[in-house]
Amino acid sequence: MLNTDLSLLSLAGHIPCGLICHPDKEHILYPLGCTVVIQELDSKKQTFLHGHTNNVSCIVVSRDGMYVASGQVTFMGFKADIILWDFQTKELLARLSLHKGRIEGLAFSPNNLYLMSLGGQDDDSVVVWQVGKREAVCGSPASACRSGSATIVVCSSCRDEMFVTAGNGTIRVWELDLANRKIYPTECQTGQLRRVITCGKMADDDNYFYVGTSSGDVLKVNTNNKLMTDYGPQKEKFSSVSISRGQCQAKPLPSLNRKIQVQGAVTSLTCRGQGHQIFVGTNECQIYRLNYTAFKEELITACHKEAVHDIIFPLGTSDLFATCSKNDIRVWHTPKNRELLRIVIPNMTCHAIDFMRDGKSIISAWNDGKIRAFMPETGRLMYVINHAHSLEVTAIAATSDCKRIISGGGEGQVRIWEIGERTHKLGEVLKEHTSAVSCIKIKKDDRECVTASLDGTCIIWDIVRFVRKQMILANTLFKCVCYHPEEYQILTSGTDRRIGYWEVFDGSAIRELEGSVSGSINGMDITSDGAYFVTGGDDHLVKLWDYNEGAVTHVGVGHSGNITRLKVCPGNKYIVSVSADGAILLWKYPDLH
Repeated sequence: MLNTDLSLLSLAGHIPCGLICHPDKEHILYPLGCTVVIQELDSKKQTFLHGHTNNVSCIVVSRDGMYVASGQVTFMGFKADIILWDFQTKELLARLSLHKGRIEGLAFSPNNLYLMSLGGQDDDSVVVWQVGKREAVCGSPASACRSGSATIVVCSSCRDEMFVTAGNGTIRVWELDLANRKIYPTECQTGQLRRVITCGKMADDDNYFYVGTSSGDVLKVNTNNKLMTDYGPQKEKFSSVSISRGQCQAKPLPSLNRKIQVQGAVTSLTCRGQGHQIFVGTNECQIYRLNYTAFKEELITACHKEAVHDIIFPLGTSDLFATCSKNDIRVWHTPKNRELLRIVIPNMTCHAIDFMRDGKSIISAWNDGKIRAFMPETGRLMYVINHAHSLEVTAIAATSDCKRIISGGGEGQVRIWEIGERTHKLGEVLKEHTSAVSCIKIKKDDRECVTASLDGTCIIWDIVRFVRKQMILANTLFKCVCYHPEEYQILTSGTDRRIGYWEVFDGSAIRELEGSVSGSINGMDITSDGAYFVTGGDDHLVKLWDYNEGAVTHVGVGHSGNITRLKVCPGNKYIVSVSADGAILLWKYPDLH
């Protein structure tokens, strides 16, 4: 198995209350695709909990930190699993399946006796599970017929037998009758006020609970008489509510006196310890640490919120790499595991990037048909090639002398651009592909390149005389191609899940391997000595292959989304893989000696 030495991971920022600070004050937990990530705050070391078959929709930690529970989404009509985990051993304790379609919310009772689960809109039921016996006690429809569906479940702070559900026009306090295996709801009265509840929190003494609403206020409800006692403020919108231990009193809601601005809508607030620090998660996949006393935010994690389309290292260094996605290009510092630079082009998607060999620019291919070049230190735009392709620019590569750029487009054309000090002009157009160009690789001597296309062909081009040298045909959509370092063979792969070895001289097939048992292979890279290569694709697995033996030596399990690209860094220190869920994983390259 491959081991993750470091990883940059995208918080699934769209999940309400998905970021949780563990009671031990040393870890945070968050979902990413179908994985639950546990991260140490000081070392940033990460552990992955694998077990879900689809995206995680909610996560909760028991008050004493012993248990973690996570729920998932699934296809309509199918049962959606809840998984109960042991936090210390990171082992799967039980798989609980009753709800259909989606798990909307989870909550542990204060003494870990029960786990309350709430199904999604198509299920609309609440179930009480006995944690010790790993079985359901009872269940009930979550909301009354005249109201909308419930979206949150909140447990009592003192009593195991009481919990609250709330949602669109409904707030209910529930009592569990264990002897009769029933739960009884009482509807809370809010007078003329009608709200869509998005989040909630119980006070320490159980006398009150607080809910945030989509219309911008927080309601305060008495749990004893089931009446709303206060609400406000009315000028701010809340998508998450967090109450520090000991700081929640039965008094009127305070007015707003301090605020900070973070990037994106806040979807999670979680307190560390007594609330001296607050962690904030946003739908832009950012995690901030907020010092309560100074009320100053610090960005501790950032990543792409959309699919990552490409990853590239500069020549000769493993300390930096760049990735691209919708709206932006980002440059990362590997030793400190952090973002150095973000280049933003709003409402555009970057499909491919490359570093010029001299390190003076990052070139990029965009869906508006333009090629853009940026300075790697500042991100300043150096030049734009307008109308580089009639459709989107889908692939890009630069020659080693930095004098030419080769681009591929959605219409299938391969174009060669002459790049001068202040000029950039079209040199030649190669028109044999009939569908989008997915990958371009150039020989070291800059006299030849190979292009892979979704039309089922790979073409080896003479880029001095601008003619086709060889064409490789296969019953597949080619997604990736690589030259062997000695440049007498190429490797290809794509949607047929096959890895092909081909002779450069005459385009003849040498060998074919089954690269995956399920799903397309989207990315491939080969080590500088040609002894090994890596692949990744829709099976979410990173595979390291022995080139001569054609056998898998190591497999990396960690991605939750389809792997889109991957690279072996210079010096074979890391393998970096990127995926459609916005994740970037750095794998420690195995010791093969």
